[in-house]
Amino acid sequence: MCVISVCKGLGNCDCHLLPPDCFCGVYQRKLYKELMTNYNRLERPVLNDSAPIVVELGLTLLQIIDVDEKNQVMITNAWLQVHWTDTYLTWNPDLYPGVQNLRFPSNLVWIPDILLYNSADERFDATFHTNVLVNASGACQYIPQVRQLTCYIDVRWFPFDIQKCDLKFGSWTYNGWLLDLQMMDVDISTYIPNGEWDLVGVPSKRNELYYECCKEPYPDVTFTVTMRRRTLYYGLNLLIPCVLISGLALLVFLLPADSGEKISLGITVLLSLTVFMLLVAEIMPATSDSVPLIAQYFASTMMIVGLSVVVTVLVLQFHHHDPHGGKMPKWVRVILLNWCAWFLRMKKPGEGNRPPQTPPAPTTSIQMNTIPGQATSGGSATTNGNMNLYFGYHSMGTDNPAFPTSTDSSVCGSNQPGAPLPHEVHLDQSRTLILDQIPEISRILDEVQYIARRFREQDEGAAICGEWKFAAAVVDRLCLVAFSLFSIICTFTILMSAPNFIEAVSKDFT
Repeated sequence: MCVISVCKGLGNCDCHLLPPDCFCGVYQRKLYKELMTNYNRLERPVLNDSAPIVVELGLTLLQIIDVDEKNQVMITNAWLQVHWTDTYLTWNPDLYPGVQNLRFPSNLVWIPDILLYNSADERFDATFHTNVLVNASGACQYIPQVRQLTCYIDVRWFPFDIQKCDLKFGSWTYNGWLLDLQMMDVDISTYIPNGEWDLVGVPSKRNELYYECCKEPYPDVTFTVTMRRRTLYYGLNLLIPCVLISGLALLVFLLPADSGEKISLGITVLLSLTVFMLLVAEIMPATSDSVPLIAQYFASTMMIVGLSVVVTVLVLQFHHHDPHGGKMPKWVRVILLNWCAWFLRMKKPGEGNRPPQTPPAPTTSIQMNTIPGQATSGGSATTNGNMNLYFGYHSMGTDNPAFPTSTDSSVCGSNQPGAPLPHEVHLDQSRTLILDQIPEISRILDEVQYIARRFREQDEGAAICGEWKFAAAVVDRLCLVAFSLFSIICTFTILMSAPNFIEAVSKDFT
């Protein structure tokens, strides 16, 4: 083993007493002292001041910690690989045995002022200034950390979106004639997967900008972190509930109008969609550049639900139509009860099992036209100007219970010539009895006519209400079909318009 003596004070160490493969720290200490002598960290480390110093820039992406869509900030764990050659930090390894490389604090040697242009930190340059690793040939390696950066979040295709966040690095004060910035490959071999984002790739590009004030170029290297949002979470928590709620909106047209819950169901569905819309609004940034895809879907669904509430009000107006409010217009009857009902294969209630109508039997017993004994100029007799009586001859026969046959011999008498016949006597008695009861019969007939008129009015009102109720049922069925088709078309048209919809479904939902 190599025993290293720890020298204190001036550090007088007898290294010749150690094995040949062991060296004391005197060479490293001597090298630090010689390299720092007359070294100026403000001086650009080149032999020719007119020549640019070549700085190679690379990136090692370890993890995407968070993407804040509302504040448009991405938090990452990335290392910046900066390589250059410092001609003032070279040595001969043979003269300093065992010293392969040195480590200098970043505030003691020259380092390129490479900064992240789109940094989101309050201090702007929030990188951890690590030591600079220098080898014998003067090759320097500086690995600061990149933490927080601003990123424009395009929420147009949310939640089936692909975001591209640029990390733009460049010198803050040196132009391209003094510092030649070159690009290196991006290392993602140690990348830790994120639960919300899939890393698609990290392409890089070197750019040169020319400003009107100056002729020299200003180079920069831009690393574009391309990531795809994983949609399983948003599909289960936003999209599927929205589809189910829009399906509940269609049940409004299946609910009977007599239940009294059609409006309540429509308003409840509309409020639930509003709650989900607020959840989406909390996630999305307050930008007017584009409308998110999920916001378009929610807006179309809310429009469907709102229209369903409006149509439900119209259906209830039809169903509970006042029979005294008037009959159905002809054009409404033609469109709804004829065309739409035929198209929807709907029939009026009781239309298929209506019994055949039989003609009314003729009246042969009593007709209220004339009262015998009171004649008018037209040959008819009236009592009070509005009621007459006729008596059929067969109703006056002996078998009529209203005219009983008398067996009294005193009434029948004899069959003497000139004596009245028995049936003539009974006829005169019946006429006298009916004439005495004319006022009561008149009032009874008035009541019967009133009752008959009311029954006719009720039948007419029921027929009118039946037409309006059937029209309401036709509107319900028509809106059910129309809104179902509209919901399906909106769902597939809006969601499948995302460029990577098929890829997201195949990767996230399988």
